[in-house]
Amino acid sequence: MFLGFCLIFIGLFIYSSNKNKVVQIIPQPTPSVTSLQKGSTTLSVVERVIDGDTIVIDTGEHVRYIGMNTPELETNECFATEASEINKNLVLGKTVRLEKDVSDTDKYGRLLRYVFVDNNFINDELVKNGSARVETIKPDIKYESEFVTWQKFAKQNNLGLWGKCN
Repeated sequence: MFLGFCLIFIGLFIYSSNKNKVVQIIPQPTPSVTSLQKGSTTLSVVERVIDGDTIVIDTGEHVRYIGMNTPELETNECFATEASEINKNLVLGKTVRLEKDVSDTDKYGRLLRYVFVDNNFINDELVKNGSARVETIKPDIKYESEFVTWQKFAKQNNLGLWGKCN
C-alpha cells in the first residue's frame, strides 16, 4: 500500500513539474527508400541487373551478392544468360533489403551484400535453383552452411548449371 502511494505521489510530482513546459516537435524529413537504414541493412530499388550476381541500385552503386558466384556473361560461360535472367526476374524494379556481413566493398568498389525481396533470400535462391555456385570468402561467411546445403540439393537434382553444364 505504501509503495503504491509513493508511486502515485512521484507521478503527480513529475506531472506538476512538467505541465507548464512547452514541448516543440520538430518535423523530420521522411527518409527515401534508399536512405532508410535498419542496423546493418538498407532498403533500395534495383535499377539494373548486370548479371546473375551483380545489380545496380537506385543510388547508382553496384552491389555484388555475397557467398555465391554465377557464370560470367562476359566470357559466355555455360548458364550465364539463364542466371542473369533468373536474377532479373527476382529483383529488377523491386525494393530489396541489402544486408551487410563484415566487409563493405570488394576490390572493385562494389557493395558486398546479402539481398532479400520481402522474405525471399535471393543469394540463397540462386544457389538453391542451380544458378550459382557457393563461393564464400572470409570474413563474409554468415550464411555459408546454408549455401552449401542448397548447393548439394541443386547438384543432386541436376538443377540449373548442374544439369546443363556438366
